[in-house]
Amino acid sequence: MPAPHRSRLTDVWSGHDPFPLSRRGLLASAGAASAATLLGAGAASASSGPSGGRGSAALVLHNARVFTGRSGGAPVEAVAVGRDGKILATGSNACVRRHVGRDTEVVDARGNTVMSGIHDGHVHPLGAGERSLRPSLASAETTVAELTALLTGFLADTGGPASEPDGWLVVEDWNPVGLLPTGTSPHHTMLDALRTRRPVVLVGGDGHNLWANQRALDIAGITAATPDPVGGKVVKGADGKPTGVLKDDAQALVKRHLPEPSTAELVAACAKVLELAAASGVTTMMDALVGRHELELYRALSAAGRLPQRIVPAIRLEAEQAKDPAASLAYARGLRREFEGVRGLRFGMVKVFLDGVIEYPAQTAALLEPYLDGAGKPTSNRGELYTSAADYGRLTAAFNAAGWQMHAHGLGDRAVRTALDGYEYARRVTGHRDARNAIAHLQIVDPADLPRFARLGVAVCMQLQWASRDTWTMEALLPYIGPRRHRWMYPARSIEKAGARLTGGSDWPVDVLQVWNQLRTAIDRQGAFGEGGLYRELEGLSRDSALRMHTAGTAWQLRQEQLTGTVEAGKAADLVLLDRDVTRCPVSDISDTGVRMTLVGGRVVHDAESTSGRAASARAERARSAPRPASYAAVHGGRHHACGH
Repeated sequence: MPAPHRSRLTDVWSGHDPFPLSRRGLLASAGAASAATLLGAGAASASSGPSGGRGSAALVLHNARVFTGRSGGAPVEAVAVGRDGKILATGSNACVRRHVGRDTEVVDARGNTVMSGIHDGHVHPLGAGERSLRPSLASAETTVAELTALLTGFLADTGGPASEPDGWLVVEDWNPVGLLPTGTSPHHTMLDALRTRRPVVLVGGDGHNLWANQRALDIAGITAATPDPVGGKVVKGADGKPTGVLKDDAQALVKRHLPEPSTAELVAACAKVLELAAASGVTTMMDALVGRHELELYRALSAAGRLPQRIVPAIRLEAEQAKDPAASLAYARGLRREFEGVRGLRFGMVKVFLDGVIEYPAQTAALLEPYLDGAGKPTSNRGELYTSAADYGRLTAAFNAAGWQMHAHGLGDRAVRTALDGYEYARRVTGHRDARNAIAHLQIVDPADLPRFARLGVAVCMQLQWASRDTWTMEALLPYIGPRRHRWMYPARSIEKAGARLTGGSDWPVDVLQVWNQLRTAIDRQGAFGEGGLYRELEGLSRDSALRMHTAGTAWQLRQEQLTGTVEAGKAADLVLLDRDVTRCPVSDISDTGVRMTLVGGRVVHDAESTSGRAASARAERARSAPRPASYAAVHGGRHHACGH
């Protein structure tokens, strides 16, 4: 696809040039100022901006196919960005031309899409930065022998003999369902066989599982007598001894002993992944797992001028905290008071885990009916519900009454119902009709609950890059829940038809950051790496719905729809210029979309033609072409043994 073209006014529009235009160095001048200051300039509340007149713009994007995110109206070809970081005007090329002055930067989009920046409504960007400092298994599926070879290499790469016996080996992006042959369960003895005395820990890419060797278990003091912590599980074998696998909040038993990188290392790594997000077109992120550690990192990034996106931090509450609404509210308010002066952050969200994950062998997602044994017979396991509906309702009521929003991890249908029950209670008690509480993931939803989302005004935050036929949705799931429930996997269109608001998120780095493949998968339910569509005819979204879901929909979820999410005069110029027209290109081509320019509050935070932008674009290209964790189908011969396809 052709790159955008910058030029003088005489090269932009045909016809008489009324005055010469000297090309303004927008990127250079933006880079010379503080990133935090420039971001703050565009973060003020939006007001009705001028739609005409001869006010000179800082930047004009023209010859574009503008996806405004609004219904109706004449086609839009050009956007003028004012010097206050807001959209000055939109309209035809001829209409917007009046805003070009002698120092206006003019960019020819060459028929490609200009649209609102992507709003990621559920992501862990600092986690992506921290993970990047450690070796990664990239969620690969391996035999035990293959895994041993990989870990042996990591041992050598992280100090070798000089790190014996006490240097921890911590490996990211372990695939908890990836041991082959399928069904092989991880055990500490497999890691103990490595030729090392070092403590070894494999951190699950799903964020819900950790696998430790015996040395790590010993350091953590984990024995057969160790009880399950609230919200977690120490997996034990038939002999009653720990297997080395820790689920959810039990991971902290080992994680508290892991060595921490320096603040400087973390800031540098996190700045790099935020550049990647900007190069992928992301302008706003709701960080779905935040405590003091993360807020201190954001403060350091902002002070260094390396926080390009708008960030809405969701303060995590532990399962025990959920039982004490007053103390939880005081905790959240305390963090807000301490960090609300950080430019680029906007507080008002809290996060609670209601359950775990659904795939075999974890099976900690809370289900209304029991899991099956893989052969169609019900078991006694309905997963784990970490917070009751009564506790969650009281917690929600306390936070909603104080003006905060709730964001629940609800993956199984019982957890989704628990969240809805809690939100219904809070609505009844507080009387608030626009709380905009959210549920994230919604992997399985009982159809009886579909009307409740709209009735309660709940934001439905889905990660639809997972909605394809692959190892995770088929082998690791279908035999364990059966076809009746499986049909209700990620029921996006059904929820939309029921009148609810869909919002989107990547859950990066639980999954790789593939923003545009994520949007494509929302449409065709297959994506670049799926082995077929997952109920495409029933649950695939229209292209327009998928684009709105990841822009205006998520802006609504985050209470910033008056500021961002659509392209219209008066709103902040949080915009992306793409390398193709995603409104018309074949759906399969959306996955490969490149971002030529990203603006936040009128400031260019990514320019693919700049030196730093080329490097970030290259990283984004590698992310686009990397297989997703769920796509390792070759080991199964391209066949889903669970369903015979």
